[in-house]
Amino acid sequence: METIEILKNTVQDYAWGSLTAIPELLGQPATSSPQAELWMGAHPKAPSQAYHDGKWESLLQLIEAHPADVLGKEVAEKFGGKLPYLFKVLAAAKPLSIQAHPNSHQAREGFDRENRLGISLMSSKRNYKDENHKPECICALTRFWGMNGFRRISEIIKYLGMLCMDVLEDEIALLESQPNSQGLKRLFQSLLTMSPEKKTAAISSAIFHVTSVNVPRDLLADPVFQWIQRLHAEYPKDLGVLFPALFNLFCLEPGQALYLASGEPHAYLEGVGIELMANSDNVLRGGLTQKHLDVPELLNILTFQEQVPTVILPRKRSEVEWVYDTPAEEFSLSVISVFPKLCWISPGNRSAEILLCTRGQLVLDSGPGDDPIHLFKGVSVVVPASVEEYHLYGTGVCYKASVPGPAGFMLDTRSSES
Repeated sequence: METIEILKNTVQDYAWGSLTAIPELLGQPATSSPQAELWMGAHPKAPSQAYHDGKWESLLQLIEAHPADVLGKEVAEKFGGKLPYLFKVLAAAKPLSIQAHPNSHQAREGFDRENRLGISLMSSKRNYKDENHKPECICALTRFWGMNGFRRISEIIKYLGMLCMDVLEDEIALLESQPNSQGLKRLFQSLLTMSPEKKTAAISSAIFHVTSVNVPRDLLADPVFQWIQRLHAEYPKDLGVLFPALFNLFCLEPGQALYLASGEPHAYLEGVGIELMANSDNVLRGGLTQKHLDVPELLNILTFQEQVPTVILPRKRSEVEWVYDTPAEEFSLSVISVFPKLCWISPGNRSAEILLCTRGQLVLDSGPGDDPIHLFKGVSVVVPASVEEYHLYGTGVCYKASVPGPAGFMLDTRSSES
């Protein structure tokens, strides 16, 4: 495989998805069922199809047949002949489950253990679908709300005290007596393992306090109080409605991003974003879902420490490309915005890249012998490592998933115009 190919991608229709966002991106009418994620890549669960030699073929199978051509020799050797990232568009109309992802050691160990136990890869009881860790980066296309990481312990004590001191007095006292990572773990474990009766009482107390006529005006505007009400409307019996008091709430404006490491508890709440992650589907859930919960395993992989989410702003790499810096070895996300008189020229030494056009019209040209490819909103392509160089010109924006490596550059073409 030595040519740039257009992709046909799978849409995942999870219940929390939007009826309009992904269809609008793809130029299709709104659907009657939610569309949650557009997957671009080579994950076995839903590999993209590439239009190769006049027919649609699985990108996973093409990479397996031609790993060095598609990935480049070094990346193919480093990642076992597999595309190391998974590229998505995520469209959340409702909150996703509270979740975390394992590190590499935990993923390998958990995957092997569940294989030995004979748990089917398709089973709803399965935690580990593969052997990979799953660090990820979310970049907002619209205003994007979520939760990530444990709040400062002093804030957790304050909020739980305001919301349900009458029910959770012992749990709050426990954290006050041990205000560290062990105290956080003991608190979280006690919340997840409480009796159904006590969970119901805690939820009722919190809802009473966030809706009381005596709530001060500044607290009415507090996103913690607002999101507890919104989560309760979706999951009235789920203790996860209290978790805005435990986790940091964040709101990304379009163009801002967040990196989430293994072990960090998080939940995406509302918005449309570009998501890039290691090529994994391993998820341990802790609430706001009807899906399988494995509390002991979740407690085993979580990172119990205070943190403040760091918003990532793109770093200017050239006049037409901005990159979102993360510590991930598997992926790099950048946005390319080209316009008349300025075009993008790729580096010659790189691995497989996936490009998704989100605005405008672009032309992708890989030189003599190959027909230019026209990109418009919703069109995605895979660029194999064997393509030595390509240009992007026109007027438009695309997001690029790649393996960290050399930068591309910008060419001023004004002198070549007549």
